[in-house]
Amino acid sequence: MLNTILHGQPGAAPPLVIAHGLFGSARNWGVIAKRLSDTRPVVAVDMRNHGDSPRADSQSYAAMADDLAGVIDAHGGRADILGHSMGGKAAMVLALRQPQAIGRLIVADIAPVAYGHTQAHLIHAMRGLDLSAVSRRGEADAALAAEVDDPGIRAFLLQSLDLKSKPPRWRLNLDTLEAEMARIIGWPDDLSGHFGGPALFLSGAASDYVRPEHRETIKALFPAARFAKLPGAGHWLHAEKPREFEAAVRAFLELA
Repeated sequence: MLNTILHGQPGAAPPLVIAHGLFGSARNWGVIAKRLSDTRPVVAVDMRNHGDSPRADSQSYAAMADDLAGVIDAHGGRADILGHSMGGKAAMVLALRQPQAIGRLIVADIAPVAYGHTQAHLIHAMRGLDLSAVSRRGEADAALAAEVDDPGIRAFLLQSLDLKSKPPRWRLNLDTLEAEMARIIGWPDDLSGHFGGPALFLSGAASDYVRPEHRETIKALFPAARFAKLPGAGHWLHAEKPREFEAAVRAFLELA
């Protein structure tokens, strides 16, 4: 079972399960999850090989979808689901394979397609950090800056660095994530059918992850899909525009 963080209490509304993206964790979503839990329980998960969830040799979307199905089963058997990036692909695969388990689907800045860019360079950067030489996050950030220019990306990665561990360690299974990178940036070619329930594809206006040419594919798999963009936001739209992101998600979940 995946590690989860539960916010709020059971009520009339179904639970909302939140699945983070590559190198993320349930803790990254704490503020948004807590705010959305005013009307329903919100279950933020650590995906496999991330955070405090089990380590495994596979990072396939079928396996990740099964993991999410297990969480939903533990919380009543049906839920709304929100997934960002890798978590969005896992949520889509779950909706296509087990549509009866999903009420509403929210996909944040990703499409059901294979991408050509790899994140292996970030794994190499994390592996290259001499953890024995750092005791404070500022030291780790300065060392990581030699390989990762963007301070926002460094701050995001360093949320998965456990400095309290002796010695410090990454809360990520870097070996499997590197070995499975082709699967992570890809899309399963053995899926069939469609998910006919309500679906929101919410993208950052400054991101190029969900392109106009992807809409035909999205509508074929998710015929009830709606599309929205957050102005001024990129791929990490929930971190860059948290209040606007929350408002868009809340409005969709509350639609009649």
